[in-house]
Amino acid sequence: MNLSEQLSLTAQQHPAKVAYIFQGQQVSYREFDASVTKFASKLSELGYGKGDHIALVSGNSPLFMIGLYGALRSGATVIPVNPTYTVDEMSYILKNGDVKAVMTMDVLMEKFEHMDEMLGVYHYFVADTGMGIDLEKSSLYLKMKSFTKTVAEGELEYEAAPIDEEEIGVILYTSGTTGKPKGAMLTHKNLYSNATDVAEYLQINADDRVIAALPMFHVFCLTVCLNAPVMNGGTVLIVPKFSPQEVFATAEEHQATVFAGVPTMYNYLLQTGKDQVETFRRIRLCISGGSSLPVALLESFEKQFNVRVSEGYGLSEASPVTAFNPLDLPRKAGSIGRNIKNVENKVVDELGEEVAVGEVGELVVRGPNVMKGYYKLPEETAVTIRDGWLYTGDMARKDEEGYFYIVDRKKDMILVGGYNVYPREVEEVLYKHEDVTEVAVVGAPDPELGETVISFVVSKNPTLNEAALVEYCQDRLAKYKLPTRVEFMSELPKNTTGKILRKNLREQLTQS
Repeated sequence: MNLSEQLSLTAQQHPAKVAYIFQGQQVSYREFDASVTKFASKLSELGYGKGDHIALVSGNSPLFMIGLYGALRSGATVIPVNPTYTVDEMSYILKNGDVKAVMTMDVLMEKFEHMDEMLGVYHYFVADTGMGIDLEKSSLYLKMKSFTKTVAEGELEYEAAPIDEEEIGVILYTSGTTGKPKGAMLTHKNLYSNATDVAEYLQINADDRVIAALPMFHVFCLTVCLNAPVMNGGTVLIVPKFSPQEVFATAEEHQATVFAGVPTMYNYLLQTGKDQVETFRRIRLCISGGSSLPVALLESFEKQFNVRVSEGYGLSEASPVTAFNPLDLPRKAGSIGRNIKNVENKVVDELGEEVAVGEVGELVVRGPNVMKGYYKLPEETAVTIRDGWLYTGDMARKDEEGYFYIVDRKKDMILVGGYNVYPREVEEVLYKHEDVTEVAVVGAPDPELGETVISFVVSKNPTLNEAALVEYCQDRLAKYKLPTRVEFMSELPKNTTGKILRKNLREQLTQS
């Protein structure tokens, strides 16, 4: 079984059930599956199939859902790409990924005009966004095909060629925080197993209505908000772009039961949602991932909205989920939970040996969800996957009950006079200050101590100053962990999924 076959099975079991809702339009599983088949048939007719890479460059929309499943059904490999990337960022992925066709939106075609000559793209399947874009004037007009028309002209009688579970279904390019993005090759088995296990672990069923406000091109949304609901006939509530108002309105109008977001989203919802508590009354589960959720934020959100927020852990290379707080056992604040079904996590030292309970080491993972490797990077693959274990680069510890806790990224650890300082530990303290809304901690070079602790803070109190925050920390942190400098900002730099970019903050320090 793979994602495409599962969609057909779900459509047979729940033909009239609503698969997704987008801007007031409700589409049943029967209609969704039919569109997928018709698009796959046209791709095959145009010569696309196994071994061909098709990029999916789109915001959250039916184009993404039909395009993803349709390309998979044809046997092609899908490469989701962030539509907000610059021309240089996007062209690197399309070229490195050997992309032959692109599924995208009319508003993005101008970007492709600047890069097409360096690519080997034969067709652009373009969705009309209703923005009045005149595509006939584009230099790429002859390569364009209307996405809607292509789907409409497809054949329902199309039978896809059998797909081997070890064939590559999706290549996800990592954010490239440590260099050029790397393409994680996820097999059909990787994707299907994780979607199945996540759906079972989170008990996502046909009665669930899942808000998809995270970017669909990101693996968190792809698996948790899209693939997992499809397993059992749940409804995907497509939010084109995250905004607190849009999330609250969607939750209220469609009686949402599941919300998934990154910590930044929870912070925005908390800060703006004092009058919106009732809109979340039917939410049975809030899921947090993408980066560590500060305990103070988690507790404040749960208190204000009277919902349970459960944190999990994942990464692109693992399709992505490896651990999650169980729904039938106590939720532990600050923990990413326990192993999900069929996946094993452990904490190891520099030699790959498992450390004792409570000790900090690197988190490694194995299971049917772990990627095949990085595209065209065998050496990087060999470093990341060793003896069947995926080395995550995250420092973690495990408690006596099998709950894991992310301490910090290995590369983000600060070494102060020979002592290890984990930024998250300092951030957790600062988040508890009543006037702090966001914080990020990084290390700065120091001639005497090696590094010192620098805090970047967003505050709702304009009179809050560095001395007050350092004093606040003195009773809560060892002396070597104290911030030696506090920089106040109106907002912290983030990527498109809302993850705070410590790399940018470190660069800002070197330039100041």
